[in-house]
Amino acid sequence: MIDPSTRQVLFLFHSKVRRWLQPGGHADGDANLARVALREAEEETGIEGLRVATPAVDLDVHTFHDARGRDPDHLHLDVRHLVLAPPGATAITNHESEGARWVPVDDRSALDLDPGTHRMVRAALAALDELS
Repeated sequence: MIDPSTRQVLFLFHSKVRRWLQPGGHADGDANLARVALREAEEETGIEGLRVATPAVDLDVHTFHDARGRDPDHLHLDVRHLVLAPPGATAITNHESEGARWVPVDDRSALDLDPGTHRMVRAALAALDELS
């Protein structure tokens, strides 16, 4: 999720994996992945007025590790969309996250993000630039 007016990216501190991640979730049988991205972003951030750009900007396969030890490690396939937030949006996290932070694109290293997340942010920024 990006605030186009500030070019800041929103990350949530995910309770299960104990890491900063982008908003997202499971499709639960919904084949319209742009709609899923919008639904999950709204549920996880409480932000209204979000928009989803299509097509998806990134695909990632990675091992999901539950830091609490409740779920076994398993592969996740992330289909990542550019979600546009209204200017000045404030996130209100739900039970899945312990915090939210808008991060300037030049400061992503402060959150110890994995290479796939850095790639996703670069792709999202390129897609944002194409929309302008």
